Amino acid sequence: MNQPLAYIHPEAKIARNVVIEPFCTIHKNVTIDEGTWIGPNVTIFEGARIGKNVKIYPGASISAIPQDLKYGGEETETHIGDNTVIREAVTISRGTNDRLKTEIGSNALLMAYVHVAHDCVIGNHCILVNAVQLAGHVIVEDYAIVGGASAIHQFVKIGAHCMISGGSLVRKDVPPYTKAAREPLSFCGINSIGLRRRGYNSEKISEIQEIYRYIYLKGLNNSKAMELMEVELPPSKERDEIINFLRNSDRGIMKGYNY
Repeated sequence: MNQPLAYIHPEAKIARNVVIEPFCTIHKNVTIDEGTWIGPNVTIFEGARIGKNVKIYPGASISAIPQDLKYGGEETETHIGDNTVIREAVTISRGTNDRLKTEIGSNALLMAYVHVAHDCVIGNHCILVNAVQLAGHVIVEDYAIVGGASAIHQFVKIGAHCMISGGSLVRKDVPPYTKAAREPLSFCGINSIGLRRRGYNSEKISEIQEIYRYIYLKGLNNSKAMELMEVELPPSKERDEIINFLRNSDRGIMKGYNY
């Protein structure tokens, strides 16, 4: 259902049962899939690829030109997965030559005033609370929750199942399954409540806690901690995921609370 008070470019590809409310602007080279609702005063720029049953609330700006002086007008995209909710006044920039697209996964929730800069990748089931600000090239893995008014430095990686306290300044990578708080941002234990809600049993949570003892509680540098974990801890998906996260961390990981 398209309102006559909305502007929709004739080249936009919109499924039949998409609802577009008054005063929206939808540019060319946009695709919107079935069941999606576009609230009033939303602007969707070129390159947007919006999935099924997405809800976009008033004032949001989707797939705008990146706020990057290196951007040269190249054709890039913004992908938004199925069942994702984008609340009021969220701004999402499309990609640059680095990744050529900005990606938001499925079943994500971006609360009011969130900003997602160019070339970010947000996984499935993530929650970005009100006024979270992501600089360019940030990666947020599945099921991560970032507390309100947090600012994430460019190129930072936030691991799966993390919980980051509101008002945080995130300058370093945050390994998976952890809680992060304080200033400077520090390890505050395992996100055990979130893990239980997602079906992790006590044995698996204890295994993850033991892995992080090597990283944060034994006085080891990361290289030595990884070496000992591979020798002393039994192989598991979680152990290998954490080791690979550390090994591939370009910015380094957040400090432990003993520092």
